Amino acid sequence: MLTLKNANFAASKSKFEMRIAIVGATGLVGTMIIKVLEEARYLLVSDITEFIPVASVKSAGKKLRFLGTDYSVKEISQAISLRPDIALFSAGSVISSEWAPVFAEAGITVIDNSSAWRMHDDVPLILPEINSHRITKETSIIANPNCSTIQLALVMAPLHKHFGIKRIVISTYQSVTGSGKRGMDQLENERFGKETTKVYPHPVDLNLIPQGGGFLGNGYTTEEMKLVDETHKILEAPDIQITSTVVRVPVYGGHSMAVNVEFNNSYDLEQIYRIISGTQGVVVQDEPSEFLYPMPLYAEGKDEVFVGRIRRDWSAPNALNLWIVADNLRKGAATNAVQIAALLNKQRIF
Repeated sequence: MLTLKNANFAASKSKFEMRIAIVGATGLVGTMIIKVLEEARYLLVSDITEFIPVASVKSAGKKLRFLGTDYSVKEISQAISLRPDIALFSAGSVISSEWAPVFAEAGITVIDNSSAWRMHDDVPLILPEINSHRITKETSIIANPNCSTIQLALVMAPLHKHFGIKRIVISTYQSVTGSGKRGMDQLENERFGKETTKVYPHPVDLNLIPQGGGFLGNGYTTEEMKLVDETHKILEAPDIQITSTVVRVPVYGGHSMAVNVEFNNSYDLEQIYRIISGTQGVVVQDEPSEFLYPMPLYAEGKDEVFVGRIRRDWSAPNALNLWIVADNLRKGAATNAVQIAALLNKQRIF
């Protein structure tokens, strides 16, 4: 499978044409997708031969720069007529629900970053390091997992393979960037005493808000249930018991999570360190004597998932505590989508 570490080798082997559209190109994640493409364009095996930025009607005609060239922003209906090979959607679930099937019907492979298609049985939910085998030539829509699910599943997958996971308890500490530019604006405006439009029902600066998304009938929020349902789907393990609490915190750099995992089988810590350290895209930062552990301030702008505070939970048999941090706009959204596009291009699955 194609990853950040081995893509450069693939790039040197052959050249193909690639026409790519970014739907929601002017948004926070869309902008980050463009940035990741520019920084790591070798991931796509060949240079992109056609770049199509897509946004709302009010943004149509504006210029977006990509690799030193200015491109005019298109309306979504115009983008279909230009017949890109791949369309990376990051315009919200309403747009994705309406337009992804239209693009797919036109023969365009869709990589969707919203929640619209993640739990559809016939749509693969892809984390390239784990389950790229789920993509076939018949796949027309591919779902990008939720940002928190990505960093959790990337660490849980190899542990589940070795020890069998019985139960996971998750508490997240999620950056305001998860609410887009409006979330960032609320934090900044509150910090500097300015009037602001509220994305959150309470002040976020100097505060913690124990809510992510809307509340459901079971008392959990939509963000909490995404962690449960998407992890089950990616790991293909619906019997794992998972519970989660999502907290919004006043930081920019990324999402953090405290994870308690209980295995079916015994383990030793040396095994745990070796397995996690050997997982592609994961970096262990765990040296308590030197105050070394992952933090969102230092994860910002990076594509890896960082793991620390690895320690045995003595209160339950075969249980383990972990602290996991990642930049939610990069690996949690843009980078994962670009990695999927790279995989499609390498295998010519479009």
